[in-house]
Amino acid sequence: MNIFRLLTFLVSLVATFKVLAIEIPSSPRAERAIASVESSLKKQLRDKKLSYGSPIFIRIFKDPGVLEVWVESPDGAFEHFKNYKICSFSGNLGPKLKVGDLQSPEGFYFVNAGRLNPWSQFHLSFNLGYPNQYDRYYGRTGSALMVHGNCVSIGCYAMTDPYINEIYALTVAALESGQPFVRVHVFPFALEQENLSKYTDNQWHDFWLNLKEGYDYFNQRKRPPNVEVEQGKYVFD
Repeated sequence: MNIFRLLTFLVSLVATFKVLAIEIPSSPRAERAIASVESSLKKQLRDKKLSYGSPIFIRIFKDPGVLEVWVESPDGAFEHFKNYKICSFSGNLGPKLKVGDLQSPEGFYFVNAGRLNPWSQFHLSFNLGYPNQYDRYYGRTGSALMVHGNCVSIGCYAMTDPYINEIYALTVAALESGQPFVRVHVFPFALEQENLSKYTDNQWHDFWLNLKEGYDYFNQRKRPPNVEVEQGKYVFD
């Protein structure tokens, strides 16, 4: 291949990459927020031998009201990075069923670049993607179920502005570095058997047992599973 053909090939390759590249939505507010926390996050990650821009995984627990961020380590396992106290969520333990029930969802969701909202009325936010395939199977309705700033909720998970700045920055950095989407697993509580045994008469006990399969998968392997839905049940790869 002569130099002219090589240059032509490289230009074509770059053009193709730009077409395929995922565009991350942004705003002056988002840029300021990310800039305000980026340096601190990089140091905190370095202290744990983790890298800013590595793939992340998020778990949410209604009880005790915590959002966990996990970051992929060089060996491929996800390491616990940080907990963020949830300022507010609405409803009780159990999944969201319909528009207007003021219930925050539970289940397995994901956030891609198209679900980021750097113009949110609640500072910054990302959409969980409710209803997912499982929710739709059962005819559940609702939209715009978010993780966002501020401290008010009508079905979302409100984290306060300072906390969402960090969570949003970590999410954007991972997506910009090539992670296609960030998995977000939402549970009523830590699905250990001793906790579940307190809810054997609860209407959502069987649903939570299904969620426990995904919860256990991650705890055992330290990698979030691929999640599908078959015959009205979550199944895990």
